[in-house]
Amino acid sequence: MAERAQEELSALAAIFCGPDEWEVLSRSETDGTVFRIRTKAEGLMDADVPLELVFHLPVNYPSCLPGISVNSEHLTRAHCVTVKEKLLEQAENLVSEPMVHELVLWIQQNLRHILNQPETGSGSETCAFATSTAVDDGLWITLLHLDHMRAKTKYVKTVEKWASNLRLTGRLMFMGKIILILLQGDRNNIKEYLILQKTSKVDVDSSGKKCREKMISVLVETKVQTEHKRFLAFEVKEYSSLDELQKEFETAGLEKLFSEFVLGLVK
Repeated sequence: MAERAQEELSALAAIFCGPDEWEVLSRSETDGTVFRIRTKAEGLMDADVPLELVFHLPVNYPSCLPGISVNSEHLTRAHCVTVKEKLLEQAENLVSEPMVHELVLWIQQNLRHILNQPETGSGSETCAFATSTAVDDGLWITLLHLDHMRAKTKYVKTVEKWASNLRLTGRLMFMGKIILILLQGDRNNIKEYLILQKTSKVDVDSSGKKCREKMISVLVETKVQTEHKRFLAFEVKEYSSLDELQKEFETAGLEKLFSEFVLGLVK
């Protein structure tokens, strides 16, 4: 990551130094840094609206846009979509310069005006996160492997909710101790799903305490090919045998993915 980006992270940590205001969620030499800022902005009727902003700074930031996820229990999903769109519009004007603090200040000053605009998103339900607004990069497919699920019922419902809100289709697959998540959709939405998967407390540890998912691996990420089936929905499925699981992949035109990435999990 560029030196300017490292300096920006240090400055942000000093600025957002209150309880729970700042948290680095992950660091990687290949994927960059993901962090969360909790702040408030003036909404309608002069009421403060709590905002949870997750930023993903790729390794070549600030030469490229950051990834942004917006969450607030006080906003509808449509409003969260609009907030993210407006933040990305502002970010486009700031490329090549550290921009996160300026974006946070901008939304603090402009949230009320955004909320005054008519909703254009789908539905009025509370926002869990905003869908991607980046340029369409075609249909992509990603295969994830989970080590375990302790709080299975809650975990499954959370995965289904994320997939629905991010317009992702595919499968959550259980076969013995093997747990796979196959996602198909816009590449940017898949990236946002991965941020949520890695930063949200979706499971519990051995003591029953809520925890983030640390035992997830991305087996493959690739653009959908002509031979690949287009999934129409996201479904949760249980398989009684490896042959049954293999047939699922073959039906979807994903035999190569199965042989290269799934078979090794059962050996």
